Amino acid sequence: MFPLLLAMIYLAFISLGLPDSLLGSAWPSMYQEFSVPVSYSGIVFMIIALGTIVSSLQSDRLIRRFGTGKITAVSVFMTAAALFGFSISRSFLALCLWAVPYGLGAGSVDAALNNYVAIHYSSRHMSWLHCMWGVGASLGPYIMRYGLTAGSWNTGYRIIGVLQLVLTTVLFLSLPLWKARSAQAKSAQEEGNAPQSLSLGEVLEIPGAKEVMAAFFCYCALEQTAGLWISSYLALNRGLAVETAAGLASLFFVGITAGRFISGFLTSKLNDTQMIRLGQGVALLGILIIFLRLGTLPVRLGLLLLGLGCAPIYPSIIHSTPALFGEDRSQAMIGVQMAFAYIGNCLIPPLFGLIANHIGIGLFPGYLLVFLGAMVLLHERMLVKVREYRKSSKKALRLRGQRG
Repeated sequence: MFPLLLAMIYLAFISLGLPDSLLGSAWPSMYQEFSVPVSYSGIVFMIIALGTIVSSLQSDRLIRRFGTGKITAVSVFMTAAALFGFSISRSFLALCLWAVPYGLGAGSVDAALNNYVAIHYSSRHMSWLHCMWGVGASLGPYIMRYGLTAGSWNTGYRIIGVLQLVLTTVLFLSLPLWKARSAQAKSAQEEGNAPQSLSLGEVLEIPGAKEVMAAFFCYCALEQTAGLWISSYLALNRGLAVETAAGLASLFFVGITAGRFISGFLTSKLNDTQMIRLGQGVALLGILIIFLRLGTLPVRLGLLLLGLGCAPIYPSIIHSTPALFGEDRSQAMIGVQMAFAYIGNCLIPPLFGLIANHIGIGLFPGYLLVFLGAMVLLHERMLVKVREYRKSSKKALRLRGQRG
């Protein structure tokens, strides 16, 4: 693969992260300007999430037809257009309308790039690329803060929109570098046996697919719930000052970003399954330390360990998909995985909000443990099913060979 193309993919992953944290950073100014309740940010978030789910589920069909390079370039352009749309919006309704292409673009590029990297690059690059997403997500609030200082939240969105538009131009210029198909796919096409896109039902019928989708759902539910509620838990249940709680909560995100950088080196010694198990073990240790209420210093360690544990799980599950389920089915699988990820992000953190409101926020560590435990069981069950399917397939081939 061309080093220049790999550099383009790294830039694309940074661009994926840049818009993700903008709404939260800008909303305190936006909702007052639009004269809507502060809770309405959830409506915009849900529209974006719905768009990402739809486009993720359609990614297999679109990428087989147009290729990863074109889908990536067009998706980034849609995101850039939506960001400019946000910057000129003068009503909440306009914001909701621009959220549609925002979500559709984000879902397609996410599924396309993850599958392309899973097939063509090592697990090391998958970890580092997701680390670059964290860099982009971290830069977004700083850019928005500059925009707010220089003018308004519109300026922040406009700056990110310009950056996305520049990347779109570079991506279109780099289209000749992309391999639209692997050599195997080209050969299959010449023989008239090119793999067809799979429907959602066909994907879920693949042995182990339901389990890996549910495990991915649980992981994303765990990560998103932790990121959203850590600060509130520390302030309301542990009695920390709001400023202190917010500062401590950042350790979780530091752990994820640093952990993915470190994971890139560990992948030379450990395979994807071992990386996932290592991450699950470290995350468990972090949750237990938080649960034990040993003081502020141990909480710092627990939050950092929780982030470090989460770090390798997402990229390792994605990277293992072609090896476990086949390259011909990986795009469809990863598209559905992305959809399950967004569903987990949308449903589970608000559910904990209801639990915290009606029962108590002190259940936060136990809530995380439930999803971590479910993820471990589902992932191990998936590995068993894949092994059983491979054994039965090999046995069937031997029997046919003996009969022949």
